[in-house]
Parts: sequence; structure tokens; C-alpha cells
Amino acid sequence: MSAAGRGDWRWEQGPQVVAIGGGTGLSTMLRGLKQHTRHLTAIVTVADDGGGSGMLRQDLGMPPPGDIRHCMEALANVEPVMEQLLSYRFPKDSGSLGGQAFGNLILAALNGISPSFDQAVARMSEVLAITGRVLPVTNENVALEAAFENGTHVVGESKIFAFKKAQDCRIESVRLLPERPPALPEALNAIAQADLILLGPGSLYTSVIPNLLVDGIAQAVQASDALKIYICNIMTQDGETEGMSASDHVAALLHHSGPGLVDLCLCNSAPVRPRLLERYKEEDAAPIVVDAEAIKALGVELVLRPLASETLDYARHSYTRLANAVMELYHERGETRIF
Repeated sequence: MSAAGRGDWRWEQGPQVVAIGGGTGLSTMLRGLKQHTRHLTAIVTVADDGGGSGMLRQDLGMPPPGDIRHCMEALANVEPVMEQLLSYRFPKDSGSLGGQAFGNLILAALNGISPSFDQAVARMSEVLAITGRVLPVTNENVALEAAFENGTHVVGESKIFAFKKAQDCRIESVRLLPERPPALPEALNAIAQADLILLGPGSLYTSVIPNLLVDGIAQAVQASDALKIYICNIMTQDGETEGMSASDHVAALLHHSGPGLVDLCLCNSAPVRPRLLERYKEEDAAPIVVDAEAIKALGVELVLRPLASETLDYARHSYTRLANAVMELYHERGETRIF
């Protein structure tokens, strides 16, 4: 543990932070936040049905382990060899294990000897001595359905990208099947006790919003007195949010939940390097346009901070910059509720 570290009173007495999402964005943010507080709870979507997670889901009937594993890797306090083991992927030409992450297999085995998936996650968290907690948003076996502006629908998180490209129109809404599955009680309790609630960064329709469709989650966030921040992505996402501005992202969140979900929208103000812009242009992605007045009209305050990494070969958040910005906002606004 660097930065604050174990034994540092500021880390020991840090705020209760709940981060809601999934995918790379959530795990990246957690790497930075664990330097500031020990009281971290990640609430993670279980709608993924692609890749190695999808294979285990289909073969074993378990919730997808991938996003959960990424978060546990980010919060783990283990030796480097264990870190390498967790993230190791078997070569694609290695038969039935091809492309599978070893960490997924560990979680699958724990799921086999545990009464429920959330208890399997808790056991793996103990093995990895993680900072804080990682919770699946629900134990139910759910699928994600997307509805498009032209009236078409597709079921399956992994199918949305290709289907959207073929339809060439925006996603209108998403829903879970079955609808309104029960939330994990520990997730609702964590939200109720939070000092700071973070939504994103991450894929808008496939990582962030699915959590809000679980029964009680959006309502618990709306009812919370915590400082609530939506962290907008730096770039639009090919096959999901092409052409969407920052206010479009916020509007989609509110459409799937209701007013009072977030207080602040945190957006990146640092320029994306020209070399990266060219690469993303080939993927039909671009920096998200930050339309301040439209965000304000939605009842949400815009906050701009330089959040983009200056070293990565992708236009992504720097976990250090992002965590520092989030904690600064909490210390400026959280206790006084000035926003």
C-alpha cells in the first residue's frame, strides 16, 4: 500500500465510498481510490455475457466473473506472482480454456463450493486481502436487452455492439431480463451508509446503467445524503455512444432512474493527444463534447478537471488524477453539501 497506506490515520478514517459500474473504467478508478481510504465498496454489474465470462456463465450457470475479478485485482494486496496469475489468460489455441482468465476459474471454483455467488466473491476477496469490498449488484442470472430508436431490440450485452452498428441509430433504452431483479442487501446497505457515491467511468449502457435497473439501487442512491458524482468517459464508445455529448450521458442516466441521482458531472478538461485522436477516429470514436448549459438544465452541476492519462496508449483516465479529483471534490463539497 503506497500513498496513504496502512496505519495512516487519514486512510484508516477515510470516507465511506461506494463506486457503481463495471468494466475497465471502474477497476481503473479503484486503483486510485484505495490509496485514499480503506472504506471502499465496489458494486458491480453482472449483465456481461461475452468472452470468458460468457463461457463460464453458459457452462456453469453462474453470474459472469470478469468485471468482479477486475475490481478485485485492482483492490488486491498480494505478491506480484499472484497478480500475474489472476490476470493470466490461456492462449486462444489451448482448447476449451482458450482465452480464459485464470482469475475467472478461481472464482468459478469458489462459486461451486459456496452457497451463493456473493459469498464466493467474499471468499476470494479474503484470499486476495483486498482493500474494501467488491459486491455483485445482484445474485440473479440476468440478461441485458437494448431497445433502439428505430424500434428494434436485441438481447445479450455482447450482441449490442454489432447490432447497433448494423441498425445505425442510437440506443433508446436498456432493461434487464428478468426485470427489476432483487439487489444484494449488502449493496443497498453500503449505499445507505456512503459518504460519497460514484457512478462510472465505464460503458454507459452496458456497465453503469444496468446497475440502476436492479430493484432498489437507483432509489437508494436518490435517497442518499452522500455527495453523488457521475464520472463521464473521455471518449465516445464505438457501438454504444457515438455522437453523444456529456449531457446526453447524464440524460440517459436520469431516464433510467429519475431526478436526484447525481449532484455533479465530472468531465475531463485535458486535451487528448493528436496521435490518439487519429486512432480513435478510425474506430468512429471522438472526445465527448462537454455541453455545460445542457448539463445544468438537467439539474446537475458540471465540474471540469484534467483527468486524462498523459502516458497510456489509450485516451483513458489516469487513476491517480481521477482519484485525486474525486477526493478533492469530496473534501470541498461532501461535508458542506455546497454544489
